[in-house]
Amino acid sequence: MRKALALTLALAAAPALAQEDGPGPNLVIDVAGETQGTVVIDLFEDVAPQHVERITTLAEDGSYDGIAFHRVIDGFMAQTGDVEFGGPDAPAGRAGTGGSDLPDLPAEFSDRPFERGTVGMARSASPDSANSQFFIMFAPAGHLDGQYTVVGQVIEGMDVVDAIRRGSGGNGAVSDPDRMESVTVSD
Repeated sequence: MRKALALTLALAAAPALAQEDGPGPNLVIDVAGETQGTVVIDLFEDVAPQHVERITTLAEDGSYDGIAFHRVIDGFMAQTGDVEFGGPDAPAGRAGTGGSDLPDLPAEFSDRPFERGTVGMARSASPDSANSQFFIMFAPAGHLDGQYTVVGQVIEGMDVVDAIRRGSGGNGAVSDPDRMESVTVSD
């Protein structure tokens, strides 16, 4: 009886723990399009300070507003943040090939695993090529551990992430993507 009660109490408390605010700044993304809602990401300043600074800088100057979730692969991840070619007026087919006008960042790899809700920085084949794009994991992906910079964790709105319009084909390109309508930073 005691074990059953303890398990019931632990399960009842689990959703509340997932919603708690973490120690870092939070990235607040309002998603618009077929999918609508708010996603809150706890950013890990202590794990990837340069990458978190980049994301917060771009969010605070409005660079992420209106940017598409241009690459979304079911069971894997949703990618966004191409401030150069991810906006509504960007040339067709270019989303995912750009970054920002800021220099690329050196890798800040850590021992944090890529689990459901983990946020990582996208990059090219070069480990030191992350710039503005990031992705949110739908499921664990151990093959990314130690290979990509982990910058945060979704603490609210994973249901919104789960509903983001999926792409087609092997690369997950989305023809009519959901967008980050507004992206702000809160403490």
